[in-house]
Amino acid sequence: MTEPTPGNGDGVLSALARILQARREADPEHSYVASLYARGLDTILKKVGEEAVETVIAGKAGSKQELIHETADLWFHCLVLLSYKGVGPEEVLAELARRFGVSGHEEKAARGRKPGLAR
Repeated sequence: MTEPTPGNGDGVLSALARILQARREADPEHSYVASLYARGLDTILKKVGEEAVETVIAGKAGSKQELIHETADLWFHCLVLLSYKGVGPEEVLAELARRFGVSGHEEKAARGRKPGLAR
């Protein structure tokens, strides 16, 4: 099978989403993503958290290139999480598009308090 690639009108996120979906069937011994899927949600969440912290550190004290690198790692692991939960990046992009022209303060107020999250 040929790996999906960004091109022919496809974006990088769409191509990555297809690759991540294909990795569900891969051998965890030979695929990092398949090994994350095999270890489950808690492992994936831990990686997202680790990458978020590394991104924050790079944002505070790192170079531009370090910030780019760590953000790419964070986004990648967020895509793994989305894929694991059956959510495509197009759904997140649609939510971002929905927010265009809406004040961040208004949007947050409209969402209200999230269950399980302290303020």
